[in-house]
Amino acid sequence: MTFKSSWLQGVQLGVERLGERFAERFAAGIDVGSQAVRLVVVSQRSQLRIEYVTSVPIAAGAMAGTEIADRHAVARALRDAVAGLPRACAPHALRCAMALPASATLTTTMPLTRLAALSGCAQDYGHELAGLEPAVMSEVERIAGLERHALAVDWFLDEAPSSTRSVTIAATARQHLEARIECAATAGISLTAIDGEPHAALRAMRYAASHEFDSHEPYAAVWIGADGVYGWRIVDDSIVGEMRYPAPEHSDLADALRDLADGPALDCALLSGEVDLLDGVGFSLADMADVLGCTVLPFECAALGSLARSLTDPLLHEPAGAVAFGLALRGVLE
Repeated sequence: MTFKSSWLQGVQLGVERLGERFAERFAAGIDVGSQAVRLVVVSQRSQLRIEYVTSVPIAAGAMAGTEIADRHAVARALRDAVAGLPRACAPHALRCAMALPASATLTTTMPLTRLAALSGCAQDYGHELAGLEPAVMSEVERIAGLERHALAVDWFLDEAPSSTRSVTIAATARQHLEARIECAATAGISLTAIDGEPHAALRAMRYAASHEFDSHEPYAAVWIGADGVYGWRIVDDSIVGEMRYPAPEHSDLADALRDLADGPALDCALLSGEVDLLDGVGFSLADMADVLGCTVLPFECAALGSLARSLTDPLLHEPAGAVAFGLALRGVLE
């Protein structure tokens, strides 16, 4: 199962396209967490509008780490989440995206020249990716340790000069993808995209930064998920550094954040995800601000678009809404 230019390429969507004008479109982001399903629906015409936000608890035991242990329970939560959608946001009219946990995916980047040689193809493809498939699948089998029939794979070609172009490849066990597609379908939802949780959260934070920070201010974006903490250092809308914790190179979270802060002083940091998980590692927002050397602002999607009058869900103001918002944002940018 392959998803060329659909799953991963959306990760690369920057904020520069937000100034374009689209016919009005609606998109939904669905975040299946360890304890709740979070749903954010946005529309875009002359400006972004948040149409619907909700969070629905998942029955205890339905999730086992990254595995969906009880598909019926997750489908019920999804069905409850979409039950209150306004008529204009009916599931069949939405571009719906769902996320995969980072720990369920493997990623690697390879030079295009190497993949071209392994595939026995000419190096000048333009944007044609079909010729890379044999080499891509062989590389995925090698890094994942699974046969290709058990994997879902996506890849995209970057836009660097031809001599330095590279291909980014991501793979996940096919069962992770199929479980989410099945749960969504049972709830009457047709998925149009799959994305990674950290990438969706990063997209949301970059969008927030484009509205709240000066365009030249260096800042950090930090996301806390069930499988760890991810951070990015961003300067002039380009990622110039990143970190993940836990990781062998970091003794603790403070050490990982110090690596992220290394360089010119950061003006600010955006924090998203399940912030209460910091308590489990004995860390606080004040500690994070001290290590990064800047103010830390929790992400909230309420300030990032006009709001439908009926919206009151607390998720509007919670950092945990970043993944669902980032997924919905992808739908109106593509």
